[in-house]
This record gives sequence, structure tokens and C-alpha cells, in this order.
Amino acid sequence: MDTGRLGRTDVEVTRLGFGGGPLGGLFAPLDDDTAAGALAAAWDAGIRYYDTSPHYGIGHSERRIGEFLRSRPRASFVLSTKVGRLLVPRDPDGESDPAGFHVPATHDRVRDFTRDGIRRSVEDSLERMGLDRIDVLYLHDAEEFFDDALRDGYPALAELRSEGIVGAIGAGMYDTAMLTTLVKETDVDVVMQSGRHTLLEHSALDTFLPACEERGVSVIAASVFNSGLLAMPRPVAGAHFDYEVATPEILERANKIADVCEAHGVTLPQAAMAFPLQHPAVAGIAVGMRSADEVQRNVESFAAEVPAQVWADLKAAGLIRSTAIRVV
Repeated sequence: MDTGRLGRTDVEVTRLGFGGGPLGGLFAPLDDDTAAGALAAAWDAGIRYYDTSPHYGIGHSERRIGEFLRSRPRASFVLSTKVGRLLVPRDPDGESDPAGFHVPATHDRVRDFTRDGIRRSVEDSLERMGLDRIDVLYLHDAEEFFDDALRDGYPALAELRSEGIVGAIGAGMYDTAMLTTLVKETDVDVVMQSGRHTLLEHSALDTFLPACEERGVSVIAASVFNSGLLAMPRPVAGAHFDYEVATPEILERANKIADVCEAHGVTLPQAAMAFPLQHPAVAGIAVGMRSADEVQRNVESFAAEVPAQVWADLKAAGLIRSTAIRVV
């Protein structure tokens, strides 16, 4: 599988990465065997970039990914995780995680972007995963704590990078204005941007992607399906867009995009995975996967050839911005 380099570092990721959110039981319970099957299928398909976070299932995703990767040569994969939440043990008392993951509430999340908090988070993650190092480290969901993340969190990551503890640093967020500030005011290598550079949402093109290109910062595009709508060949009523039920207007637009795709023998998910990668700042995409079957579908969609005429027709119909694709 093709790879992309992160900024000016030596870290290279496969253009399709494994998103570990579902392995934490996001939206629905997930047993260990199914999770292991998804990871094995991804490996067999050539995926070598795995992303996780303490937040995902309060440690479940990190443990499952670590257990799988420990049996693989360390130099053969790239691993990213995130900081900004410490996991503090508690008595679950029969409760489930209130953050949307179907796991027992064995820990509380405590937000912490201080130097000490970030170093403790890294140590905790390494212990959960049973691995000796992390390749990429992101400040996670810092929107409500952005000043803290910029003032304290970024210098802590830069210090870890200078010490050789991590290979590349950045942030995983959805707010493109804040990410633009981060890119312009710091020396990050990579940003994982969630849901703002997709077939249906182009706001990353305003200031964020130009800033990344100017500064030599790489982008990993996440939530390329906008939480489900673009994962369907034909979106239907009740489909989710950005974690909420899609409006009739968004459904109509998605189906118009599907019309153009189908005219060229392409499915909506295939185009949704290919779209972000047309921008030169985007090094890869990360897609959440929870089963071997889901991995297989995504790998097949990713491998599909999307003709240049698809982008030209979408532009002509006003369905994507004229600046979204440069290869046409």
C-alpha cells in the first residue's frame, strides 16, 4: 500500500489508516474476537498505520491494538495515540461509559494538557499497549481547552519529539480555525482533521489546508464519511451526518453526488475515500473499522479507481468547490 510522509519527519503512514474508535465499543458493543479479526484483516490488506486514543472506550482500543501489534515487528508499523485525557480508576457500580462507548465505566476522564499530565498519559498508554514507543502523538479534542493546549500542551509534545520519544507531533481536532492557528504558530508535523474535508464539507479549504501546505504540515483526514452518510452507496432517511440525523437537504445533496458517481461506475464510499487525498497536504485518511467484513469493504473501496471526470462533473454541477480538486 502506498505511503505518505508526515511533514519533514521520517515517519511514513499508509495512505489508508486504521481508526481505532470502534474498537473502544463506539456506538455498539464489540467483543475481543471481532476486534482482533478486524485488526488481522487490516494487516493482511497492507494497512500499517494504526490510530487510537485513551478516550476510545476508556483504554479498550489501546489495549486491543497493543495486544495485536506486539506480535508484529516494531519497525513494520506506525502507531499514533493522543493526549489530553487522563484515565482515573473508579468503581463502575454497574454503569456504562457515559461518553458513548459500550464498556463499563471503570475510569473517569480528566482533561489535562499540562506537561506532567501529557507525560503521564504517554506512560499510561505505553503500559496499556505493552509497546516501547509511540510514533505519532496528537493533542486530542482540545477545542474547549485550546489556550491550555497551545500554551502547555504543544511545548510538552515538542519536548517529547526532541527527546526522540515520539517521531511526529500534532493535534486531532475538528475546529479548522483553531487548527489553522496551531499550524501557523507552532512547529507541528501533522494534524488529524475530523470531518471538514469531505465530499459534503469543504470548510478545511478556507484557511486550514492552505496553511498546512504553506507550512509543510501533513494532514490525516478523519471522519471522511461524515459519521456514516457517505459510507452508503445510496444515503437514506435516518442516516447520520456529523453524529446527527441528516437533514433532507443534506440527503438530497449526497444523493446527487451519488448520481454523478454512478454515471462513471463509482460508488459514493469510493469517492468519499478518494476525495481528501486529492489535496497535496493530505498524507492519508484514517477510517474507523470494527470487523473483518468492514475492513474488506473499506479496503476495496479505497483501492477503486475514481476517474478524473467524476471530479470535473461534480464541480460543474456545483456539488464540490472548484478549488477542491486540482488534478482536473
